[in-house]
Amino acid sequence: YDTFNKVDIRVGTVISVKKNEKARKPSLVIEVDFGKEIGIKKSSAQITDYYNKENLQGKQVIGVCNFPEKNIAGVVSQFLVLGSIDKEGKVILLHPSQKSEDGLPIA
Repeated sequence: YDTFNKVDIRVGTVISVKKNEKARKPSLVIEVDFGKEIGIKKSSAQITDYYNKENLQGKQVIGVCNFPEKNIAGVVSQFLVLGSIDKEGKVILLHPSQKSEDGLPIA
């Protein structure tokens, strides 16, 4: 449990979505508002099988906010968006079952 508590997992709302043109595998660059304490963070994610700008903009997602930044195909990825991976390797994003306040921690 102490190890789990070290990971800062929060709910946030997707505020912008665009293709990562430099990525070798199809990817989206998403900006997510994690509330006043965390702010807006950007990430590049291989989530194009089920998601695009139309169905992702305004959606709430779950992300890890305290991993070190990582350069992914020219994008400084500031958080890790969480999802399950189906048997075909496609990502299904995790999200709250009802509207939540941005920035709320996941426990």
